[in-house]
Amino acid sequence: MKVHGTLVAAFGRHYEIELDEGRRITGIPLGKKSPYACGDRVDLELATADPTRAQIVGHAPRRSLLYRSDAYRQKLIAANATQLVLVVATEPGFTDELLSRALVAAEHEGLRSVIVLNKCDLAAGLAAARAALAPFAALGYPVVELAAKRDATPLRPQLAGQSSVLVGQSGMGKSTLINAIVPDAAAATREISTALDSGKHTTTHARLYRLDGDSAIIDSPGLQEFGLAHLSRGEIEMGFREFRPLLTQCRFRDCRHENEPGCAIRAAVAAGDIHPRRLEHFLRVAAK
Repeated sequence: MKVHGTLVAAFGRHYEIELDEGRRITGIPLGKKSPYACGDRVDLELATADPTRAQIVGHAPRRSLLYRSDAYRQKLIAANATQLVLVVATEPGFTDELLSRALVAAEHEGLRSVIVLNKCDLAAGLAAARAALAPFAALGYPVVELAAKRDATPLRPQLAGQSSVLVGQSGMGKSTLINAIVPDAAAATREISTALDSGKHTTTHARLYRLDGDSAIIDSPGLQEFGLAHLSRGEIEMGFREFRPLLTQCRFRDCRHENEPGCAIRAAVAAGDIHPRRLEHFLRVAAK
């Protein structure tokens, strides 16, 4: 018997599927590959002997697919999301290059992006974190400041009507944020490893939570890098939104924005119209 549902959690090659009728079952893909992501709309064949299990036989066309990649493999993050929510914190330290990379992936998929600055009750790192995020806020990316352990209310308006996916380095408080937004999520939280200045992975799989009939949020495992090997240099250029109006103004059509004469991007940096860190990020990302 063929049924349809939404993939709401991924555990390796096993998936939790929410059927359209509301019941949840375990789905297993055909073959050795697992080409599915949390948020996918999937087609299934129910097992005759066990109605709690089914074989996934395909997925519906996706409106978006957020993923990262290196030269060897791809890591699917979420399907059919409409919004990327990037979570950073005043501590541990975060890398602004990872933000640029994730934003390029989101721009490529047509996702709206929001940045959350968590742990704003920890004053020691607040000024530095705000300074690191200032170039992104200047580009029009909303920056929401909060302390998830106390109150996640400031983020709620940004989530309304969206299918959001939370992405961030380990230790930024994504699980705490999920617990605040979805009280019954029971997402595990752990103390940060101060010695390593890096949080411990507390979420080991992606999971989708329904906020209401029009809104959902996907929590994803913490990460330390965001490879973009699947994007061409031109696609990466387009992912830097402030570059787009200037790309046709470079003297050379194949300008790499390194040392070429007549480069409109470098001229904009010199004029203060593009932040130098963003050009640095582009050159590193494009170099792959």
